[in-house]
Amino acid sequence: MANLLNETAGLLAFVRTVEAGTFSAAARLLKTSPSAVSRSVARLETLIQTRLFLRSTRTLVLTADGHSLFERLSPLLRELNMAGDDINASKEISGRVRFSMPSELAPLFLETILSDFAVRYPAIQLEIGLTDQHVDIIRDDYDVAFRVGTVANCDLMIRRLVDFKMIMVSSPPFAKKHGSPSTAEEAARVPFARYELNGISRKIRLSDGSEFTPTGPIACDTGQALKAAARHGIGAAVVMRCIVKDELEEGKLVEFGRQLKIQPMPFNVVHAFKHQVPLRVRLLCDLVERRAKELAAF
Repeated sequence: MANLLNETAGLLAFVRTVEAGTFSAAARLLKTSPSAVSRSVARLETLIQTRLFLRSTRTLVLTADGHSLFERLSPLLRELNMAGDDINASKEISGRVRFSMPSELAPLFLETILSDFAVRYPAIQLEIGLTDQHVDIIRDDYDVAFRVGTVANCDLMIRRLVDFKMIMVSSPPFAKKHGSPSTAEEAARVPFARYELNGISRKIRLSDGSEFTPTGPIACDTGQALKAAARHGIGAAVVMRCIVKDELEEGKLVEFGRQLKIQPMPFNVVHAFKHQVPLRVRLLCDLVERRAKELAAF
């Protein structure tokens, strides 16, 4: 049986190569040469007797075994980094952290951020921007942005934290009046409070792959506005389940169209630091990730 503990250099070279995309980029991160990184990965492949990459003169493609190994190694390396961070956290951490977050999530995250981050690290200057609009991280001088939904391909670093469950809700009288649609075609005939961003009404995608474009008398650009419109019976609405937890428990909202399962929505952290993320930013991201996992469990 291969003893991977004796091949830590190869493991680190492998993970950094996957993250960076090439041996050359990984070598810059590890402050060594591309040939040294390549040799370390080759030794690891020999040890475990499997190919981790398919190589050509211009491309480097991760194999299925390579993907499986990376999925197991990456969290372990993050834990090791966090262990070092915990030791360093006893020292005063300072600097600015400017972040953006959707306004609808603010009530669910701010209490944790203020009590467990701002109070714990008083030397950090915290700047909070709450908006559903996608800020330009570089132009608007943000350190990090937390975004709900698919992030378009860009030069920024993107990491998925969790998938938030989505739910279709309405007021009880609205549900009684309109029944319970069981297909996308039936749901499309029901009035909705529509989520609209940049003048475009977003389609509602179901877990079975079908989708429809909602119609209705009101368009909103925040989840809180959609929730309020649904509560007042203006239309059904699709929102993150975690933001309507209280209303569902209190009976102010009900699940509408129970047979229709909505595709979950990814919650991502986006930044421009590549792999040299400042400790103060990593600590905030780790805190938000822990809180997001709690919310996603509902």
